[in-house]
Formats: sequence, C-alpha cells, structure tokens
Amino acid sequence: MTLDKSLKVRAGLARQRNVLTRVERLEKLKDSDRWTEGQSVFGLAKVRVQKLVLKKKKKAKAADAEDEQDAAATDGGA
Repeated sequence: MTLDKSLKVRAGLARQRNVLTRVERLEKLKDSDRWTEGQSVFGLAKVRVQKLVLKKKKKAKAADAEDEQDAAATDGGA
C-alpha cells in the first residue's frame, strides 16, 4: 500500500538514522580496516553511528537576554 501525498514528509531522511544498512556498515568497516573483501558479510562487527550536535544560533541567545532584561525591569518597577 502506498502513502497519500499529504502524509509524505518533504525532507525525506533529513535526520540522523540509528541503524545502518549492511552496505553502509561494510563501507565503514573497510575504512577502518576491520573488514576485507574475502570475509563473510554475516556476523559483522558493530559500527558506531556518529551523531551531529548543532549549536544554537547567537540571535536566540540575544533575544533571550533582552526578554530577561525586560522582565527584570517590569518586576523592579512594580
């Protein structure tokens, strides 16, 4: 059964996945010299998925600081 157009996500796979496919695991193991071409593809070693941590924008911090100053000014004046 297919998904309706309204239910599909436009970004697709924009977020980080937790599980890699066998081909992706083989590529990572080849890069780290933990698997060679003649070995079996079954019983592969675990491969850790690196998660990206994005920093918050500075504008958000500046806006929060201004809000706190405004709140402090209204509390002090009352």
